Amino acid sequence: MALSQHEMFEKLLDQLDLAADVRQDPSLTSGTVQNVTIHEQSRRYDFTLGFDAILPFQIFNAIATKLPLVFQQIAATDLSVEVTQPTITDELLAQYWQYVVTHAEIGTGIVRELCEKQVPTLENDRAVIKTENEQIRQYLIQQGLGKLEETYRQVGFSGLRMQAEVDEEQAAQSMAAFQAQRAEETAKMAKAAAEVVKQQAAKQKQVQTDGPVQMGRQMKMTDAPQQMVTITQEERSVTVEGYVFDVEVRELRSKRQLLIFKVTDYSSSFIAKKFSNGPEDEAMFARIQKGQWLRVRGSVQEDNYSRELTINAQDIQTVSHPDPTDDAEGEKRVELHLHTNMSQMDAMNPISDYVKRAKEWGHKAIAVTDHAGLQAYPEAHSAAVKAGLKMLYGVEINLVDDGTPVAYRADEPRDLASAEYVVFDVETTGLSAVYDKVIELAAVKMKDGKVIDQFEEMIDPGFPLSELTINLTHITDDMVHGSKSEVDVFKLFQQFCDGAIMVGHNVTFDVGFLDNGYERHGLADIDNPVIDTLELSRMLHPERKNHKLDTLAKQYKVSLEHHHRANADAEATGYLLYALEKEAAKMYGMTTLNQLNDRVGAGDAYKAARPSHAIVFAKTQAGLKNLFKLVSLSNVKYFYRVPRVPRSQLQKLREGLLVGSACSSGEVFTAMMQKGEAEARAKASFYDYLEVQPLPVYQPLIEAGLIKGEAHLKDIIQKVIKIGSELEKPVVATGDAHYLDQHDAIYRQILIHSQGGANPLNRHSLPDVHFRSTSEMLTDFSWLGEEKAHELVVDNSNLIANWVDDDITPVKDKLYTPEVPGVEENLKHDVMTTAHELYGDPLPDIVAQRLDKELKSIIGNGFSVIYNIAQRLVLKSNKDGYLVGSRGSVGSSLAATMAGITEVNPLPPHYRCPNCQYSEFFTHGEIGSGFDLPDKQCPKCGADLHKDGHDIPFETFLGFHGDKVPDIDLNFSGDYQPIAHNYIKVMFGEDHSFRAGTIGTVADKTAYGYVKAYERDTGQQLRGAEIDRLAQGDTGVKRTTGQHPAGILIVPADMDIYDFTPIQYPADDQNAAW
Repeated sequence: MALSQHEMFEKLLDQLDLAADVRQDPSLTSGTVQNVTIHEQSRRYDFTLGFDAILPFQIFNAIATKLPLVFQQIAATDLSVEVTQPTITDELLAQYWQYVVTHAEIGTGIVRELCEKQVPTLENDRAVIKTENEQIRQYLIQQGLGKLEETYRQVGFSGLRMQAEVDEEQAAQSMAAFQAQRAEETAKMAKAAAEVVKQQAAKQKQVQTDGPVQMGRQMKMTDAPQQMVTITQEERSVTVEGYVFDVEVRELRSKRQLLIFKVTDYSSSFIAKKFSNGPEDEAMFARIQKGQWLRVRGSVQEDNYSRELTINAQDIQTVSHPDPTDDAEGEKRVELHLHTNMSQMDAMNPISDYVKRAKEWGHKAIAVTDHAGLQAYPEAHSAAVKAGLKMLYGVEINLVDDGTPVAYRADEPRDLASAEYVVFDVETTGLSAVYDKVIELAAVKMKDGKVIDQFEEMIDPGFPLSELTINLTHITDDMVHGSKSEVDVFKLFQQFCDGAIMVGHNVTFDVGFLDNGYERHGLADIDNPVIDTLELSRMLHPERKNHKLDTLAKQYKVSLEHHHRANADAEATGYLLYALEKEAAKMYGMTTLNQLNDRVGAGDAYKAARPSHAIVFAKTQAGLKNLFKLVSLSNVKYFYRVPRVPRSQLQKLREGLLVGSACSSGEVFTAMMQKGEAEARAKASFYDYLEVQPLPVYQPLIEAGLIKGEAHLKDIIQKVIKIGSELEKPVVATGDAHYLDQHDAIYRQILIHSQGGANPLNRHSLPDVHFRSTSEMLTDFSWLGEEKAHELVVDNSNLIANWVDDDITPVKDKLYTPEVPGVEENLKHDVMTTAHELYGDPLPDIVAQRLDKELKSIIGNGFSVIYNIAQRLVLKSNKDGYLVGSRGSVGSSLAATMAGITEVNPLPPHYRCPNCQYSEFFTHGEIGSGFDLPDKQCPKCGADLHKDGHDIPFETFLGFHGDKVPDIDLNFSGDYQPIAHNYIKVMFGEDHSFRAGTIGTVADKTAYGYVKAYERDTGQQLRGAEIDRLAQGDTGVKRTTGQHPAGILIVPADMDIYDFTPIQYPADDQNAAW
C-alpha cells in the first residue's frame, strides 16, 4: 500500500536524523511531501514540502541543511515549501532575510551590499526595502527585487510582494555625507593605503619569523617516517613526513577551527586534519603554508565524507628538508638542452623554476630550448634579469633536407626502360648497420619488366638470433646455421650486381649494411647507380601519407606474399619500380636515369623528408631576429604534422646563430647508431658543436632494440666524441631536461600517456630527464675518465655559453608606434573642432584646461597614433551603419570623447545648450552624474539643455604623470568585428598587422581527467589527495595555441614583425585567415 504524503514526510524526517528538539517541534506535525521531481540526467532531486504555516526559521534551516548531506551520495537536492495559510510577520521576514539574500541569484555587487545592510519591513502587506536615491531603487528593481521575492515564495511566503522605495531622509543625509567625504577622500585614501601596506608587511613578517610549527608532542627525528604508499588500511598510529601542497583552515560553527592540509612524500599523498583546541593551535594553523615540509603523527581512519583514508593529526612539526645542491668544486656546468612547460605536452616546469635552481647552484647561465616554439622567452628574460643569470635563447627544431635524392650516382643518361636492374633486399639482426649483421641477402635481376636471374643467400651471424628478429623476419637459427660467411656472400653479390642499376625500397638502409660490410672486409665500395623506390613514390605522390612497401604493393596490384623475407620483398620492389617509372615518364617526362633527381626539393618535398632534431641558439641580437624568422617559417610555410625547418632555410638565416646536433633524435647520433662513423662524420660537419647525453637518457633506444646494450651505447658516444675531435668541434654533455626534479617524472608520464598512440614516446618507458647538477653529470660521464668528463660537462658547456652575447633581449622595453604623417595636428584639430561645436569659442575654462592637459600628455608621449587608430575604426564602423560602444578607462579622456572614440563625457556634471553653446558646470560634488540633473531650459535662448558629464579624472586613463599607454576598449558589433580587424590591414598593410596569439594550457579539470585515465590504464588505485597532487603537477603545460579575440599587433613601417616576435597560425591551422 502506498504511503500517504504525511507518512512520506515522517519517513523523510527519519532519514534526516534531526536533533530531538527540532524533530518534536509542533510546526512539523502538519508536514507533507507534496512532490519529488527526479532529474536523472543532471542527478538532482527537487523536494516540495507542505505545511499549514510558515516554519520557524531554525526548523526550516535544520531541514535545508540536512537534506543535501543525507542525499549527497545519490544526487544534488533543491528544496521548496508550500504553505496553506501563510501569515507573514516582520519577525519572520527578518529571520529568513539572510537565507533569502544568500540563495537569491543577485551576485555580489551593489544589490547584495544594499541587502546585507538592512532588513525589509512589512508595510501594507508588502515587504519594503529602502534606498537612498532613485537610481539605486531602479537598479534594485531591475537586478534583484524579483529574485528576492521568488526566493521568499520558495520557502513558504506565497503571495508576498516586495517593493523598493526612496528614503528621502536617508537621501539628504547621504548627500551631506558625500560632500563632506569628497573633501577628505584623497588624503584618507592615501593614509589608508599606507596603513594597509604597513599592516600587510608587519603581518607577513610575523608569519615568516614566528618560528617553526610545533603542535602536540615532540617527535624524535631519529625515527624513520613511514612511506605513505605503504599505508593501505586504518592504523592507530603512523608517522609520515612530506611536502605540503595544499592547506585550508575552516571556521566551524562551534567557533573552533579545522585545519585540512594535503601532504606528499612523492610515493603517495594524504589528507591530514586537526581541530583547534584554543588560540595557540589557531596561531600554529596560520604558520602552515604550502611548500613546507612537515612530520605528522596520528591515526589513520576512513573519512565519513570522502570515504578515503585520512590522517587525524595529533602531533605536527616542521622538519628540515635539504634542497638539491650542486656540490661540484670549481666552475659549474651550463645546461644547453632544456625544455619548459611551453614545449607542447612534453615538459613540466616553467623556466623560472629552472632559473631559480640554476642560481642556487651557482651556474652562470642556462638555456631554454623548447620544441619548435619560443613562447617561454618573455618569462625567461624576466627570470634571468631578476636572478642576474645569463639566458641562452634557443629552440629545438625539426630539421629536414629540402629533398632526398631518388637516385645516387645517377649522372649518366641511361635509358630506364631498357636498363638492367638488380633489385635487392636484406634481412638483418637489427637496425644498426654498425652493430647488427645481415642474415639474408636476396635479389632479382630484371630487364624489360621481367626477372632474368635470382640471388638468395643466408648468412650465419655467429650468434643466436633474438626472439624479435625471428618474429619479424621468420628466419630461425636453423636456417642460418652453417650458411656461407658474410665475406663470401658479399663477394658473390658484387659479381651479381656488376654493371646493373641497384634498386631497393628505403634503399639507404640496405646500402648502409652493404657499405659497412664491404668496408669491414676490405671490399671495394659500391659504385653502381642506386634507385630508391620509396623516394621515387614520395616524389611522384607527396599527397600520400603512407609509402610502405606492402601499402604500395596493394595500390599497384603487385603480389607480396611473404613480406619481411628478402626474396619476396626484392621481387615485389622490382615490379613496383616499373610501375613508378611509367608514372614518372607520364607525369614529368622522366625516361633516363639522370632525370630522376630533377624534381628533388621541388614543391612540397619537405613533407616527405624525415625530421631530425637540432638545437639552434641566437648568438647575437641579429641572430635572434633570424631565429624568429626561422621559427616563423617552420610554423607557417613549412608546417606538415610538425613545424619543419628545411636545411636550406637554416643555412640562409645562419648568421648570428649556433647550431647543435641535439639528442638521440638528431641526425649525427642516428647516423652513428645506424649507418656508421663515415656517415656520422659527414652529418657532423654541418654543426657548430655536438651533443652527448647521460646513459640513462638513451635507455628507450636499448629497450627498442635500436642499441644492443650499454657497451654499444658507450661505443657510439665515444665515436661521436672522436668525430668532434677530428672536426675540431666541441662536444658537450647535456641533460635534455624536461622537468626539475626526479620525482617530477610521474607528471610527464601522465602527460605523455594522455596522448595515446599518437605520441611515439608511449611505445617505451620514458628516460630520466630531470635538471641535473654538475656533480650528477660528472658522475654520469665518469666512465670516460675524470678529465674527459670535466671537458664535456663543464669546460665545453661554458665555452658554448661564452660564444653567445651577454646582452641579447627578446622583449622590447618601449612602445613602437607606427608613424602616421600629421597625426598630432589632425588629432588636435578634430578634438578642438568638436569642442568648439559643443561648448563654443572661446571654450569654458574648465574645458580648455582639461583638453590642454590631455593633449600635452597624449602628443608628448607619442600616443596620438593610438587615438588616431581608434578614431578611424569608430568612424569606419559608424559610416558602415554599426554603432561602437566603449568601456573601461577610455571614458576618462575628454580628448577621446571629442575625437568620437567614446560616448562618455568625463567632465563634471553640466548643462550644455545645443543651440547657443551656453554651459553650466557643477564642480563641488553636489551631483554625481549629469544624467541626474533635472530638465532645464537654456537661460539665454530657451532651448532644452543637454545633460552630461560624469566627473572622471584623466589620471584614471593615463596615470598621474599622463604617460601610461592608453587602453582603449571598443565594443564592435559581433557581425562587424571581423571587418574592423581587416580594416587594420587596410590602414597599415598585411605585413604590418598581426593578430595577437594566446596559449592554451592544461586546465585543472583536464589534468584531473589525465590522472584518472592513467590510474585506470595502469591498474592503480590512487587516493584522492594523490590524484590532486598529480593533477596539480600537470596543469599549466602548453596544450595548444589560439588567437586573441580582439588584440592586434601593429608594426611600424620601418620594421618588420621579426623585430618583435615569431608568428604562427592559431592551433597550427594552416587555413586560418590571420
